[in-house]
Amino acid sequence: MDVYAADFRPMKHTLTQRDERTLMKLVVDRPSQQVMGLHMMGEDAPEITQGFAVALKAGATKQTFDATVGIHPTSAEEFTTMREPRPDPDAGGEE
Repeated sequence: MDVYAADFRPMKHTLTQRDERTLMKLVVDRPSQQVMGLHMMGEDAPEITQGFAVALKAGATKQTFDATVGIHPTSAEEFTTMREPRPDPDAGGEE
């Protein structure tokens, strides 16, 4: 599995000086590139994850997410801009 993650302050809070943060994660099956799940902690999480649930039920791949134009400026667009997976802790630095 590959895990893509983002931890950020939503753009709408840059002007308000609020320090609220959002955490998002995509879990992707490496061989098939199918998105197996996604997680979000932050404002509007229920609505955003419900919208992406349709894509997951339809079998969306990481390439589908990458090819989707995100709605700017929203937190939801972050799911379409994650490009690098987190380092695999099981890899142990070996090739």
